[in-house]
Amino acid sequence: MQYEHQPVLAMPVIEGLNIRKDGTYVDGTLGGGGHASMIASALSASGTFVGIDRDREAIEAASVRLSGNACRLIFRKGNFADLPAILNETGIARIDGALLDLGVSSYQLDNPARGFSYMREAPLDMRMDGEEALEETKTLTAEQVVNEYDAKALSRIIRAYGEERWASRIAAFIIAARKETRITTTTRLTGVIKAAIPASARREGPHPAKRTFQAIRIEVNGELERLDIAIESFIDALSPGGRLAVISFHSLEDRIVKEVFKKRENPCICPPGLPACVCGKKPDAVRVNKKPIVAEPEEREENHRSRSAKLRLREKR
Repeated sequence: MQYEHQPVLAMPVIEGLNIRKDGTYVDGTLGGGGHASMIASALSASGTFVGIDRDREAIEAASVRLSGNACRLIFRKGNFADLPAILNETGIARIDGALLDLGVSSYQLDNPARGFSYMREAPLDMRMDGEEALEETKTLTAEQVVNEYDAKALSRIIRAYGEERWASRIAAFIIAARKETRITTTTRLTGVIKAAIPASARREGPHPAKRTFQAIRIEVNGELERLDIAIESFIDALSPGGRLAVISFHSLEDRIVKEVFKKRENPCICPPGLPACVCGKKPDAVRVNKKPIVAEPEEREENHRSRSAKLRLREKR
């Protein structure tokens, strides 16, 4: 299957990054290289592009897609939270801009072997690390979460990561179903979830399995565990005037992004009521856009993934 990805909010990202031709830019969530190809094509031979992804297939596909660009190209397999180590390894002291397009890529969703989609028959896997993860038996899989977590743990992650009101009921149905036989496929899990949610609640809103699948995926990949630290490290790496663009797709991600940005905009920790700040902490980031940028109706119609996307931009002082 060809690794392709339709980039969300592509033009707002490129315009928001305010790319300098000779600058150094990082895509911390390379995916299929949609955003990356636009960033790299805006750079001259004096510019540098760094692409990071957990999935080796994404890196291989993007390296081919971007190979015709004039700029220096660097690709690294890893988590975007590994940015400080990657920059140190490549001898890059500061960057002029970066993008984090959070969540799962279109390729991963559409590839049945990966088990991310509730719309396709597949083994329950959901690991973002690609073929290396599929061959690695020691890493956590969706099948393990579904079949080995107790009811309390299942309910907790479905409620916390999926924001699913029927979390306890879904967990109870999963426990009952796996007592008969182990749940090993996406379609069987989807059927269990549908059975758990009352028919009246299934008539409106997203697919009944969407929130639970999201929750399990986040748990398997630890998507929120180091997100705040990663965003902090990207801001730290920016040169003055450099910009960070972050696209989030659900409220949990967006809340973390907002909290980190707010902290960098107003880092003062002085007790309320003091006439002046005495902690010495100064803001080092400013808003580029007052409100999060969302997709225009045309993009929302053409690319369903864009419907929940929010783009936030900050500039380093």
